[in-house]
Amino acid sequence: MRTVVLLGPQRLRPTLVEAVDRAGVTGAVAAVTAGWQEREDEIDELSAHLRRPVVNLGLHRRGEDVLARDPEFLLAYGDLLDRRRKLQDLYRIRLHHAKAAVRDLLATPHERDLVEPEVEHALGALRALDHDHRQRVRRMDEAFDLEWRLASRPAVAEHREEVARILAGCDALAIAGGHVQVLLDRLRLFGVAEASGEKPVFAWSAGAMVVCDTVVLFHDSPPQGAGNAEVLDAGLGLARGVVALPHARRRLKLDDAPRVRLIAQRFAPARAFALDEGARVWCEGRRVEVHTARVLLFDGHVMDVGPA
Repeated sequence: MRTVVLLGPQRLRPTLVEAVDRAGVTGAVAAVTAGWQEREDEIDELSAHLRRPVVNLGLHRRGEDVLARDPEFLLAYGDLLDRRRKLQDLYRIRLHHAKAAVRDLLATPHERDLVEPEVEHALGALRALDHDHRQRVRRMDEAFDLEWRLASRPAVAEHREEVARILAGCDALAIAGGHVQVLLDRLRLFGVAEASGEKPVFAWSAGAMVVCDTVVLFHDSPPQGAGNAEVLDAGLGLARGVVALPHARRRLKLDDAPRVRLIAQRFAPARAFALDEGARVWCEGRRVEVHTARVLLFDGHVMDVGPA
């Protein structure tokens, strides 16, 4: 069974090498830094930290090569991105009202025995909205893949074969952060999850988000927008039953009990983990072992969790 390790951000407090050592990985590590986009080749610090051979899969560069060599696919992919953005905008309109209903109910002064069933019904509607949006995005992407037969397009097939060959010579896969949608799209385009077999995966920041079942965007105080956590897409499903919330200290009001409760209950039965510097969560199938992290609880509290 594949081991997936979710880590806190690595820039200020790198802990990747400790996790890789503990997993018993001694050989080369394949790195995915596609979320860094034009900076994806800047892996010197990562290589020095790991003290092992690091092979950059270069997924962003490969994606740009596919788009440059296949103009027909480029136009179709641009249309897909446009339709995805519009679908996300429509979902946000419904999300705004669904979350407002839950928040208003949580703030009402009426007796709790009357309020709580209403809150649960409102949460059920919110979960249904999230599930429906996630399914619609996946169906849109799957229809695109089927129509354009990605695996048989020469440029895509060429890069997939090369990526699979590189992964065969590595002992583990490390997925960094950056732009979450670009990262997820490149991982899917080149079939990295499938080609990596059962090799252990180490992921942080946006990388931790995309390996979960569902990719959740979140920021309680964004420069613009309403600050509603939103479902972006299905993730790769490598870390089951977990919602990854990296950089939570900066992005979430973890002392706001109603907000914490809403996130924790909304994405149940998955557990929502705040992944700040030093966090480490090991996942094997449905089994989750927390070495250090904070979990958002149904009562609105945030609990520091150690090995359990």
